[in-house]
Amino acid sequence: MREPQRIGIFGGTFDPPHFGHLILAAEAQYQLKLDTLLFVLTPDPPHKQGLHLTDLDDRLAMLSAAIEGHDGFVLSTVDVDRPGPHFTADTMALLHQQYPGDTLIYLMGGDSLEGLLVDWDRPEEFVELCDEIGVMRRPQDELDLRPLEQAFPGITAKIHFVEAPLLEIASSQIRRRIREGRPYCFYLPESVRDVIDRRGIYPANGDD
Repeated sequence: MREPQRIGIFGGTFDPPHFGHLILAAEAQYQLKLDTLLFVLTPDPPHKQGLHLTDLDDRLAMLSAAIEGHDGFVLSTVDVDRPGPHFTADTMALLHQQYPGDTLIYLMGGDSLEGLLVDWDRPEEFVELCDEIGVMRRPQDELDLRPLEQAFPGITAKIHFVEAPLLEIASSQIRRRIREGRPYCFYLPESVRDVIDRRGIYPANGDD
């Protein structure tokens, strides 16, 4: 019988995936002792409705290139394979079906954790579906968990902090640099840059 696995879930649009994503993922994998870390590419997150997103096939190609060769990093198409909108509670329910008996640890930033109180769809259901929650923060950051515990009793016991050097890198900043012809090579793995160059992603006259 297979031993239960510890599986991290790292969601995002990854437009494009960059070193900041990979550093956070590696720290979470190590500190939370994850057997597998699923990169869940979200085609059209509800909080980005109406914004231009890069073609899904291009984002899949870039993310595949970014994590290729990293032991334990796996591309999940759980959201890609179903119609939107893609709410995280639904994603977690589907992952429990795909990985029965395993421990699912959702990864998020401290701002997203605080946003559970106001910004999330069905947050109670989401918290219930998380076996653990990995919260990535800078070492000096402090979060007051009391309002969250009051709103979602038991959430504090599920939270595990991941200390990581959160780089001030945003995918939007990288897209803008590429479109403007500014240096960007040190923001991305070479494999991702190759995909961008080969496919002509983020052209100078493109939308953002």
